[in-house]
Amino acid sequence: MVYQDEVHFQIQTTVTCGWFKKGSAPTVKSFPGRFKTSYSGFVIPDTGELFVSTPDTFNYETTISSIREFLAAKPLPEGKHYVLVMDNAPWHKKTLRLIESEKQIEYSDIFNKVTFLMLPPYSPDLNPIEQVWRITRKENTHNTFFPNLSTLKETVDKAFKAWAIPNAQLKSLCSFK
Repeated sequence: MVYQDEVHFQIQTTVTCGWFKKGSAPTVKSFPGRFKTSYSGFVIPDTGELFVSTPDTFNYETTISSIREFLAAKPLPEGKHYVLVMDNAPWHKKTLRLIESEKQIEYSDIFNKVTFLMLPPYSPDLNPIEQVWRITRKENTHNTFFPNLSTLKETVDKAFKAWAIPNAQLKSLCSFK
């Protein structure tokens, strides 16, 4: 079982908590733009592994591309299938339609390796990868000023790199126990 989702990390500073003298107005430095870096992530709770790709935007084409990248990076033995759990984003619905319903031949490489399972609408709490995004923000981006987009991207990439190898933190973070 593998859980997939997409996320944007904004360059604007997000203030979540802090200590300030009573009555004072906190000032937090923030980048004035609305730039962001995007990720498509796959988490394997059984092993505690994270795989991410970096699409420019989110649509069915980038979803299919990121699934192919995941399958290339984490191949399965012949005859085995991944069960890929996704939410109901419009681009996921189109991906599912093209691959499973219409069984278009150009997507047979995915169809032969992946069985899709869609989450119920409006239920992000059922997708463990949401915890990965939450912890990454909490530990790496909240209350932090990033002077440029490349610094933000380096910080997030470093956090994801630590979870790319099997580890207990990610395994427990994504379990339903």
